Amino acid sequence: MTNVSDAALESIHATATGIFTGAIKACNIASAFDRRLRFDGHTLNRLMPDGSGPAAINLAAYKRINVIAIGKAAGPMLQVLLERMKRRKGLRGICCTNQMPTARNWRFRYFEGGHPLPNEDSFAAARAALTLLHKARKDTLVFFLISGGGSAIFDLPLDPHITLEETVAFHQLLLASGAPINEINTLRKHFSAVKGGRLAMAAPEAVKVSLLLPDVPLRSLDALSSGPTTPDHSTVAEVRELLAKYDLAPRLPPSIRAFFEREDLPESPGNKSRRTSFLPKLPWTDPIRPRRITSAASMSGEDAAFRDSVFEILLSSHDLVENARALARQHGYHVVVDNSCDDWDYADAARYLLERFHTFRVQHKRFCLISVGEVTVTLTRTPGAGGRNQQFALTCALELANHPGEHIAVLSAGSDGIDGNTRAAGAIADPSTVARARAFGFDPEQSLAEFNACPLFTAIGDSVATGPTGQNLRDLRLLISESA
Repeated sequence: MTNVSDAALESIHATATGIFTGAIKACNIASAFDRRLRFDGHTLNRLMPDGSGPAAINLAAYKRINVIAIGKAAGPMLQVLLERMKRRKGLRGICCTNQMPTARNWRFRYFEGGHPLPNEDSFAAARAALTLLHKARKDTLVFFLISGGGSAIFDLPLDPHITLEETVAFHQLLLASGAPINEINTLRKHFSAVKGGRLAMAAPEAVKVSLLLPDVPLRSLDALSSGPTTPDHSTVAEVRELLAKYDLAPRLPPSIRAFFEREDLPESPGNKSRRTSFLPKLPWTDPIRPRRITSAASMSGEDAAFRDSVFEILLSSHDLVENARALARQHGYHVVVDNSCDDWDYADAARYLLERFHTFRVQHKRFCLISVGEVTVTLTRTPGAGGRNQQFALTCALELANHPGEHIAVLSAGSDGIDGNTRAAGAIADPSTVARARAFGFDPEQSLAEFNACPLFTAIGDSVATGPTGQNLRDLRLLISESA
């Protein structure tokens, strides 16, 4: 970029990237722990956000403390928890993540699970966690540290005869189906021995504390890593409806198809008649043991296994948005947030957000539209190198080509630093993207049709590459304009 217009676009690129990376950096896991929890000797205090004062768990009341850390942020979450707990007798656990931590604790077994598809360590970690939890009794306190990505990183089929290769094929089929994440997770929950509440069911007598870093909407927390510790309200009947809706059964490996067609396919743990969110029912009030989800008299069946469970959200996409908003305002932008296209098809989301963006930007000299959440991609062929963020950005690039010379840019990237099957977090598009790509010999429409956007953005220098961030708070989209 050499002329004034190019320099302006380069500046917008730098600003958008700075807002994205700055928003992630501000979502500090250690600070989030300290805002929510405090370890004071043998007491774990929860700092109540409503100002009503701390509630507590007496750690000295437990002979054993187990920690199961799952997901893309499992390493940083575990490290912070161990720093706060210091040395404590009876502490053991499992850490399963897609990036092996450099610093490891000898009391823990570490596994490098696969993502976006499970691997041998995904299975080994799940088996190890179940073995540990089956030993838990009333004198055991279990911390579950759960972040996004755990659906693939940590998995084990409910049917022990289903192989890893067959499980990988199942995950591939779901990812290519175009189904929204809540529907994908309904199928995962009923397939897995560690999802849909079954991980918590492995230690029914223990007190369980789940500390969450959700990469899902807060209204759907049981979708986080397919809800290993939360009661599940989806049903076998819904599973069968989804298999038919997306015509999945004929394409499943024979063993998995036979599993789902069983007349006695087991329901996942949870009260299927209750659809309300579990989270508001779980304040900490007892000085030793957390309050139960509901009274024992009103419980039925497997719901009782969750009676000694509490949940705490450490960070969420709300924090990511608010950090991005603050940074954009520091740059002098008028900011609008629109998260309404969550789980939309990427092309529909691009059309919607661009329409809103163009409407607002004529009213403000410096404008930034922020959107958080995940778009869907239905794969109609074997994909190239790309992901939903780069697919979204390339779709926007084709539309932005109609605005030559204007100072506008669109960034779409994953807060975990990984987009699809690439090492990029996402990409940035502007009115010159298509022309520059063609100059490098790329056909943008063909790259889009082949789900092969990464080589194009890499060649023109517009990939967003952060490396794994140790976070996973959903995708962030920034649409920025500056009037001359």
